[in-house]
Amino acid sequence: MTKPRWILLAEDNPNDADLTVRALSANQPPNEIVLAGDGSEVLDCLYRRGAFQARSDDPPAVILLDLKMPKVDGLEVLRQIKGDPALKNIPVVVFTSSKERIDLIRTYHLGVNAYVVKPVGYREFVSALKDVKKFWLVINEPPPTADLVEPAVIAAQQTIIQASQLASAA
Repeated sequence: MTKPRWILLAEDNPNDADLTVRALSANQPPNEIVLAGDGSEVLDCLYRRGAFQARSDDPPAVILLDLKMPKVDGLEVLRQIKGDPALKNIPVVVFTSSKERIDLIRTYHLGVNAYVVKPVGYREFVSALKDVKKFWLVINEPPPTADLVEPAVIAAQQTIIQASQLASAA
């Protein structure tokens, strides 16, 4: 039996958060949706700190990340996620109202998996979220989690990478 997969929603606007949760839940198989109201809470959830320390260590199936958040903004959250070997394989979808080209460039440079501009119309908003959920929780085949990969294989890969780096430096 597979473990239920969950979604981490990073959204500081209560109205957008409510609408997003309803859209992700409407006429679809249920998945737990964990709401983080700012970037600091996203990181606390992923590192199981504070209010999230009792959370299981299973990673979310996908993180829906708003860019403009208090405490720690979405770009910094993305930078930390993609810079941490334990978190970098978690799919991150920026779900934002920003159509700024610089935001698009920065997020892809940092390793975002997808960038979705929040549609203004209700039906389009719901449809976009259903598509995102279907892709990341049903269609996409996630990489195996670290506990499923043999530690020896990981060590061998690291040795090969280090040897390759040494050879290219010479």
